[in-house]
Amino acid sequence: MQKAIEQAEGALAAGEFPVGCVMVYQDRILVTGARRGTVGNRGNEIDHAEMVALRRLIDNEHHVDHENITVFCTMEPCLMCYGALILAGIGTVVFAYEDVMGGGTGCDLAQLRPLYKNSCIEVRPGILRGKSLQLFKTYFSDPNNRYWKGSLLAQYTLNQ
Repeated sequence: MQKAIEQAEGALAAGEFPVGCVMVYQDRILVTGARRGTVGNRGNEIDHAEMVALRRLIDNEHHVDHENITVFCTMEPCLMCYGALILAGIGTVVFAYEDVMGGGTGCDLAQLRPLYKNSCIEVRPGILRGKSLQLFKTYFSDPNNRYWKGSLLAQYTLNQ
């Protein structure tokens, strides 16, 4: 998770929303990703850290059993990212900070269609939560950062 925090710190330093992602297989980092597209008014909702890392995993043609990949994220994956991780066959998702506004890991997969229902993905929340929370507090405290400014997530974060 520390490596995901470092990815998030890099995103924050670039003015991006501080989300980092690392994909690990047999104690070896395969790929990393950091959030992109939140600076200014671009409104990019595709380049989430998990999606960047998944793209790199595919582009690098890592021939590994995806069920044995652990994904470390500084924030709970959103519904899009969680669905993509499930479809990719990822075995475990570990995240630091809960996304009270758009986190997807709380979905009851048993209520979904077979493609998702039959997933065996494991989720472990709250690992290095305090470090991730501090990055989000820094982000939301900066008046230059407008992404999700004034949102439920921003309020929840700043009130801790």
